[in-house]
Amino acid sequence: MGHELRAVNFEFRRVKSLSKKQSTTSNEQPASARRLQRGRRATSNGLYYSFNEYCRDRFGGRVERLAIDAGFSCPNRISRMEGGCVYCGPRGSRAPYVDFQQSVSEQLTKRISELKPRPAVKYAPYFQAYSNTCAPVSKLRRLYQEALSVSGTVMLIVGTRPDCLEQATLDLLAELNERVEVWLELGLQSAQDQTLKRIKRGHDFACFSRAVRAAHRRKLKVAAHVIIGLPGEGRREVMMTAESLAALPLDGIKIHSLHVVSGSALAADLLAGRIKLLGRDEYVRLTCDFLERLPVNMVVGRVTGEAPREILIAPQWCLDKMSVLKAIDEEFAKRGTRQGSKHRS
Repeated sequence: MGHELRAVNFEFRRVKSLSKKQSTTSNEQPASARRLQRGRRATSNGLYYSFNEYCRDRFGGRVERLAIDAGFSCPNRISRMEGGCVYCGPRGSRAPYVDFQQSVSEQLTKRISELKPRPAVKYAPYFQAYSNTCAPVSKLRRLYQEALSVSGTVMLIVGTRPDCLEQATLDLLAELNERVEVWLELGLQSAQDQTLKRIKRGHDFACFSRAVRAAHRRKLKVAAHVIIGLPGEGRREVMMTAESLAALPLDGIKIHSLHVVSGSALAADLLAGRIKLLGRDEYVRLTCDFLERLPVNMVVGRVTGEAPREILIAPQWCLDKMSVLKAIDEEFAKRGTRQGSKHRS
């Protein structure tokens, strides 16, 4: 999806301990999940509705995401002569611990062997690197089904771009959604067309909206990726993006600050003084502002992230992820607000 992250995805500090959820089988949802589907408040004691909490509601326990690099590329790199988005480095969004030369099954087996043993663990294979729908449907079917062969899989996550979704691909995902819960993660970064043009995304917000609605009609779960601190954007533009996304049938959101990595177009701009990055405290305030405007039942998959240390130029503060998470908690506590506090229903 264009950014270089070792995702901090879905591993967020809780302010208070959640009450123990009643276990459930994959065929029977707990009461909390049924309340979520009826649109009631489902955020428990946290300040935002984390993916971990969603999984406890939906599946009765933790779900481990297993990053996959299936060797896809990106249409914004290979067919538009743009060289990709301005923030994207040569490695794209590939997880540093994934070996793309291994098969999907080999990657999953290796990753599971590296995880800390947990009782009754469930899995979510995550096609993460680049645009994971950028291939013929026959190839996608083979790769997705290979991922679903892992015992204990309850979810499939596919990351891609909104302009890389054929109708046949959406139909395939809808078919797989009959077997496991399918999440489609769509890179957006901003709802402002001027910003999207500036960062060379190669699509506009209308394209993203159409993709979200097409997936929603097929009952797929859809999450948006957003970057706070993009060139030319201030608080006004960030809040407009939050409110635009809150009006769409989205199920999840993933947020991180703008990172400048070696090999990206932004690296030269930063060194030349043409762009300025957010400080940690400003990022924290904007993130809380953003979350306050989202529906309480929108799953928050990430509120900070980090690029690999060896390629990160700036900001260095993002490497201290626990400090960022703590600061977000403290900012919410100071305000006396939470996710959804300023949502316009």
